[in-house]
This record gives sequence, structure tokens and C-alpha cells, in this order.
Amino acid sequence: MKILLIQPPVQDFYDTDIRLQPIGLAYLKAALHQYVTGLEVIIRDYHTGMGRKTVAVPKELDYLKRYYPVADKSPFSSFHQYYHFGLGFSEIEQDIAGLKPDVVGISALFTPYFREALEVVNRVKAQLSVPVVLGGSHVSAAPQTVLAHPNVDYVIRGEGERPLVEFINYLQGRQAIDKVSNLGYKHAGKMVFNPMQDNYAVDEIPAPDVSQLPLTQYHLEGKPLVFLITSRSCPHKCTFCSVHSTFGKTYRRRSVNNVLEEIRQRYQQGYRVIDFEDDNLTYYQAEFKQLCQALIAEYPQRELELVAMNGISYLSLDDELLELMWRAGFSKLNLALVSSDKTVRTTTKRPHTLERYINVVQKAHALGLRIVSYQILGLPTESLDSMVQTLAFNSRLPVLLGASPFYRIPNSPIAQGLSLQDADFVSARLTAMGVNDALVTRPEIYTLFITTRIINFLKSLNPGDIGSSKLNDVLSRQWTESRTQLGVELLKKLMMEKILFFSNKSGLVANKVFQPDLFLQVIRQANTIGCLNGAIIDVSEVERVMAEVHVA
Repeated sequence: MKILLIQPPVQDFYDTDIRLQPIGLAYLKAALHQYVTGLEVIIRDYHTGMGRKTVAVPKELDYLKRYYPVADKSPFSSFHQYYHFGLGFSEIEQDIAGLKPDVVGISALFTPYFREALEVVNRVKAQLSVPVVLGGSHVSAAPQTVLAHPNVDYVIRGEGERPLVEFINYLQGRQAIDKVSNLGYKHAGKMVFNPMQDNYAVDEIPAPDVSQLPLTQYHLEGKPLVFLITSRSCPHKCTFCSVHSTFGKTYRRRSVNNVLEEIRQRYQQGYRVIDFEDDNLTYYQAEFKQLCQALIAEYPQRELELVAMNGISYLSLDDELLELMWRAGFSKLNLALVSSDKTVRTTTKRPHTLERYINVVQKAHALGLRIVSYQILGLPTESLDSMVQTLAFNSRLPVLLGASPFYRIPNSPIAQGLSLQDADFVSARLTAMGVNDALVTRPEIYTLFITTRIINFLKSLNPGDIGSSKLNDVLSRQWTESRTQLGVELLKKLMMEKILFFSNKSGLVANKVFQPDLFLQVIRQANTIGCLNGAIIDVSEVERVMAEVHVA
């Protein structure tokens, strides 16, 4: 039996293909080979490394054209064109027809890209009369809407290894369909969903089979990268997250030896960057310290670069662990602050404290770790003043600001009771800036998003000594790098005219949505900007700077 596992292309204003290595499909392939004999399993990643082409913006997102009107080349740019990232659907159809699989499994991992997954389903059925099964986070969160599609035969909710093995056993006549855990299917015109069952124990799930994922296709700064997952689920219950729909509520961690053996295998295969994609990597602090100590012993010259692009909870970090992470190979740290407002952290069930966060940032920066701190813009429980407070708070620290406009994920606690439709699914992406209500408007979310770009620009400057520089001095200096100088000139125009300009090949274009007064509110509250090199830019007299720039 030939089984084809597919990662579909995606369509959006931007793409981070490094974040879409199909590790879930590699896990499924490994499990099928371990638990079922006589199978040929093929993985096709129709997304990564397949180029891009411009396509029409979906009608549900037409409102975004006023926010992304030109191809801005300034340091503060956001988005413009809407793209199809990956192989075209016609080429996908031809490839599938040539492979002639007996079963097709399709990953529907991200809600906003559900249409791309369903279009692949249509292309399979246009060529072949074979069973098609979909799985992934979106399927787990909205199984009925996916199974309702006429060309979808089956869905698998939750973790997929054991259910897919049982599903293949069913197709081969060794298991009854109603005994296949987590399976959804159609019978007599109705949808049937089998009970959810536990997956294999985490140490019994074989390491992902990445043999069909070329080393040259997934890389970070020229070095081959591979995903690695040390645990499943998350012990926290943040209201905006739907991780428990896929991985259940029980947090399970692989043994240190099990993880270490996989890392050794990846190193032998030629990978030099390990991206830990856990939802809560360091929750069991002692075990992660043990792993770091083992990696230091095996790779004492930091032969491996370690990253955690999915983010790390600062609640479980301490000085000892940060030092071990640095010695083991971490050079970057992605932290999820979400909000500095205690009320917001309480209502979203974020069990974190600002004191712990500040201690982690200070220690990590002293070690030389480059820090990105993520804030959600537009949480339903958060006021505009609260968002400004968080941006100003992080502006003072030596961290880059990572702003993520809020969107509702189906089956997350914060979306419970809402009847989400296709338009809501399409808008479940940060580029959509889906929030627009009485608490905070879309133009305000957009302004705060661009404000983070401006502040990060200032943070990345090297104003001179590791001390304090006045904003006016920074803006008065001539910078040798042309894009940096362009950013400075645009900031001076913003100060002088209270207008932010786009810069494209035709010249400067006024940004009619950006709200300068809101930007200035953030700057006033920040008082200082903490640069990544430890220097400080004093912005306390921003109004005087504006007056001086205007006179000059």
C-alpha cells in the first residue's frame, strides 16, 4: 500500500517557511513504518522551497488594502502583495496523479490556510478515487466543518500517530472502523466521530523520519535546520490558545536520553540547527537542565545552534538554566510576555510575574542572548491604554518587540460559544488585524504594530558609547547605511509633519492610517529606548525634539 502525506501550499501577505517544516508528517511516516508492515510512505512538502506568485486578496480581507497600499521599502514596512507560497495547484494535481497513491493524508495545520488544504483535496479527487484523510490543528479545532466538505472522506482529531496506524489497519481489513480512535467519517448521510483515545506513550513514538526532507530545503542562516519536539501539550491554560484541542490537557515530556539520542542522530545526518518546537520547552526545569548539560558535554564548542522559535515561558527560567542554555548553543531567546498588565495576565490565565520577566531579560542580556519579546495586540480583555503600557515597558528593555495582532482560533477558550464561519477562519492570521470594536479599533492596532517596527529600528541602532544618547542627537547624525539613513529621515519627517511616509520606487507616499498621536503616546510613556547593545536613547523630551526638528 502506498500512502501519500501532503503539506499544502499557503496563501498570505508573508511567509516564514522556516517555521513550516512538516515534522508532523515525518512523525506519522515513522509511526506507520514501525507499527505497520508492507507500506510505502511518501511525504510531499508542496510549500517550502517552491517559490511564490502573486494572487488576489480574498474578498474577506479586502479591507486590508488601505493598510498595505504600496510596496514600502522603508525600515518600518509591513506588507503589500498577497502571495501563493508553494507549488501551484495544477502542478500538485499532476504530481499526485503520477504518484498514484492508495491513500492520501493531508495536513490542515493552520486555520487561515484551510482553503488551501481543501483545494488539495479537490485536486486529489479530480484524479483518483482513493480515501482522503485530513488531520492537524485546524481539524482538531473544527472537525465538523472540515468533514462537511464533500471530498473529505475522513478526519483525525488530536495526535495522529496511533489513529493513523489504526486507520490503515482498518483499510487493510484488520480493524473495525468504529474502533479507530479519534476518527471522524460519514455514515448513512451523518457524521460519526469515534471517541478520543490516548496516543502511544511519548517515548514509544519513533523519531520523525526526515529522510525525504532535503537538508538544503530547511536552513537558518545557511545551516541545515530540523525541528525537534521534547514534549506534548502545555500545563498552562491560556485562554487564547487551542493547543489542548490537538494534544490534550496532559503535559507529557520525553526522557532526556530519548531526546539526546534523536539529537545525536540529527547531527550525524548533517543538521547543525535544532529548533525546539515545544509549546512549553522548559516547564520541567530539572530535566531541561540535564539535557543542556549533556549537550555541553557532547558538543563543547557549541557545534550545534539551538533555537526555540515557538517561544519559551520565562516563568520556568532561572540564572542557572539561562547559563546552561547559552553554553549548550542558544544565542537567541523568544519570550512570550503577552501583556505587562496584571489584570490582562489574570483574565487570560497567564501565570507570570513582571519581576520574574525582568530578571530573565537582564540575565539573558548579560549573557549575550538576543531577545525577542512577544506581545498580543487586541486581546478582547485588554484596553488600548494597557497595550500602550506594555509596548512602553518593553521599549525600555534591551529586547526586540514582537507584536502579534490578536485573532480568534477555533475551539480556544476565548472563542468558546462563538459560531465561527469561513470568514472568521480566513481572518485567523496576524496580517488580518481582525480586531475592530469599541475597545480598540483596527487603525489603532495597525498603528501599534508599525510603532513596534519604529522602536525596533531605534533599538537596532548603535548610537555610540554604552550610555545614554538624546533622540535629537541620533536623528541629527548621518548614518552610512542607506536604509538606516532613510529610516532616520522618515522619523524626522514624522516629527516635523506628524505624518509617517511609505517609501517606494516612486518616492514618498503618506500613510493615511497611521496615527502619530498614538505613536507619541507610546514614546512618552517609554521615556527611554533600550538598545540591543545596552545603550539607551533618551526620548523623554520628544515634544522638544519635534519642535527643534521643525525649526531646523
